[in-house]
Amino acid sequence: MERAHRPGTSHEVTNQAPPLADYNLFTTDAALAESLARAGAGWHREALERDGARLGTAEVIALADLANRHTPELFTHSPRGERIDALEFHPAWHRLLALLRAEGLQALPFSNPQPGAMAARCAGYFLHAQIESGALCPTTMTFASIPVLRREPALFETLRERLYAREHDPRDMPWQQKTSMMIGMGMTEKQGGSDVRSNRTEAHAAGTTAGTATGRGAEYRLTGHKWFLSAPQCDAHLVLARSGAHDGLSCFFVPRFAPDGTKNTVNVQRLKNKLGNRSNASSEVEFFDAYGVMIGDEGRGVQTIIEMTNYTRLDCVIGSAALMRAALVEAIHHARHRSAFGRLLADQQLMQNVLADLALESEAATVLFMRLAHAFEEDAGAHVAQSPEERAWRRIVTPAAKFWVCKRAIAFTGEAMEVWGGNGYVEEGPMARLYREAPVNSIWEGSGNVMCLDVLRALEREADAAQTLFLAWRREAQGHPVLTAALDRLSALLNGAPGTREASARHIAQQIVLIAQALLLREGPQDVADAFIATRLGERDGDGNGNCGRVAGTLPARFDHAALVARAFPAI
Repeated sequence: MERAHRPGTSHEVTNQAPPLADYNLFTTDAALAESLARAGAGWHREALERDGARLGTAEVIALADLANRHTPELFTHSPRGERIDALEFHPAWHRLLALLRAEGLQALPFSNPQPGAMAARCAGYFLHAQIESGALCPTTMTFASIPVLRREPALFETLRERLYAREHDPRDMPWQQKTSMMIGMGMTEKQGGSDVRSNRTEAHAAGTTAGTATGRGAEYRLTGHKWFLSAPQCDAHLVLARSGAHDGLSCFFVPRFAPDGTKNTVNVQRLKNKLGNRSNASSEVEFFDAYGVMIGDEGRGVQTIIEMTNYTRLDCVIGSAALMRAALVEAIHHARHRSAFGRLLADQQLMQNVLADLALESEAATVLFMRLAHAFEEDAGAHVAQSPEERAWRRIVTPAAKFWVCKRAIAFTGEAMEVWGGNGYVEEGPMARLYREAPVNSIWEGSGNVMCLDVLRALEREADAAQTLFLAWRREAQGHPVLTAALDRLSALLNGAPGTREASARHIAQQIVLIAQALLLREGPQDVADAFIATRLGERDGDGNGNCGRVAGTLPARFDHAALVARAFPAI
């Protein structure tokens, strides 16, 4: 039968995957649900199911695209010439922040302390991070500032209600007049980067009399610059500066508005033109006699703010795990709807191998950050006694995870983009944004080398805790030759010549994370654990690294690739 000709058309659109939308991010993630239950946070499951359904709607997914296409704009002066440093965001940005805030993700373990609260919060953050990354930045910094600010009881009492509030207040006015507030951070300067001890910003006690108060709780004036200040629209920032009476760095609470209601003299020079994370404003600023209050002991600013960075590093792990998860489900969804050479991609053995390998990597990242959440329970107010083993998870495994998971996300998102082919490389789809977002967590809050050196320092300073952790791992690995051999290799690395340990820091961190992930996966389905252990920790040409450095899609044929993919993301 002859096909009717339709004037004005050259072809029909076929064999294109429909947009992924209207699915539940939580109920389709077995690894996350199982980890939540193991963490004793099942009481939060209903909230996560509700939030997972809302986040998967086409409407919310569209907000992410809008917020990243319409990037923030800086207006340094009003029409009358007043310095205002106002930032204008697309309404989608504020909608995304409102969604994060409604779930209490800026404060949940502190505002609602109970066993499993950190895991509950981490799971919720993970869901939101799959949709959009930029709005996470002020959410994370506000969350991470709370344990620091709680050590300043008088100040914290004035902030508590606004920090814990579950509504987003976008108004640009003194925080005392708002219903909620956000906190940012300013550490990095031009000459130092991660080496914050080279900072030059100075703080001088306010006032001119000999009796001017100094030290903790006193008012200061700051002069200097910050090469990165995120996010400048926050209601206050925690800032490092050298106090006039002390050679060391001190930490200061610097509000956006001074006590008299005028704009504080933290002048935004420009917004950074970043590769990714475009919806979020990162800035370069100058302090011109800016008002601030010292928090923590004078000269102990790095020690004061390091508590904040511990939490932000955990969120970097979660954020990268979320990018992996988002890229994975997009790749699986595409493969189930796209045909090539007469068959759906998802039915082709080599594609199944690639997707199954990615699924293993994603699940390993998920169970790891959920386990790390438990190590942060004590400071979150859940009254969990932190054992040496938990201290080791927090001080040793967290920076190692920050190094490894954030690094893996870069290659992971690129591989998932390739599943889409050319469609993955264009900005109209989600894969290009996921790929551009991937490097940031590996760079911010300490690059890979900084994290690995931190692992070495923690191993030395927390030697008893490290020994307790590794002995526990030995017990868990009993009867499993591959895991036992992996622990032997780790011991050999740690006991090597002291002069070579720094050069091996990345190898050490990698081995710590892979062993931790392998042991955690053994708490779930055996086929998942077996495939991960064999390919990440099994011998390969005698180098003791398994296949962890190879491209995705090299799983042995003996594993059920299709079953691994089905577990990762059930058909919807």
